[in-house]
Amino acid sequence: MNPITPLDVASAYSDILETVFSSAIAGKAWLATLVIALALVQIATGARIFGTLDGLLPFDGGTAARVHRWSGRLAVLVTLPIVFHCITILGFQTTDTRVAIHSIVGSLVYGVLAAKLLVVRNHDFPGWLLPVAGGTLFSALAVMWLTSSLWYFTEVRFGF
Repeated sequence: MNPITPLDVASAYSDILETVFSSAIAGKAWLATLVIALALVQIATGARIFGTLDGLLPFDGGTAARVHRWSGRLAVLVTLPIVFHCITILGFQTTDTRVAIHSIVGSLVYGVLAAKLLVVRNHDFPGWLLPVAGGTLFSALAVMWLTSSLWYFTEVRFGF
C-alpha cells in the first residue's frame, strides 16, 4: 500500500470543493465571504451583549450571547478549509503588495483569535480589552477578505 502524500490530500481537498464551486480558489473566496458575514454577526451580537444595540437587536442579552458563541464557532470552523488551502496549496508568498499583505495578516489571524479567546475567558482584564480584541480580529479578517475574496470577485470572476 502506498503512503498518502500531501499532494494526495491537496488533490482530494480540491476535488471536494470543486463538487460545489467552479474551482478550489472560488470555494476559498466564497467560504471567506461566509466568514465575513459571520464576523458581522459577531460584531452585532457583541455590541448587543455590551448594551449598545438594544434598540436595533430586539432579543435579550442571553440570546445575543448564544448567537455570538455559535456564530463564532461556525466562523472558526469555516476558516479551517481556507487555512488548509492557504498553507498547504498556496503557502506564504510576497509576489506583490496585495499577496504580501494577505500572507502577513493571514499569519497573524489565529494568534489574534487566540488572544481574543483568552481575554473573553479571563475576567481579570479591563472591560475595554474584549471589544478591542474582537475589533482587531474583525479588522484582520476584513483585510484578509479584501486582499483575497474581493480581489477574486472583481479581478478573476464573480460566481460559484
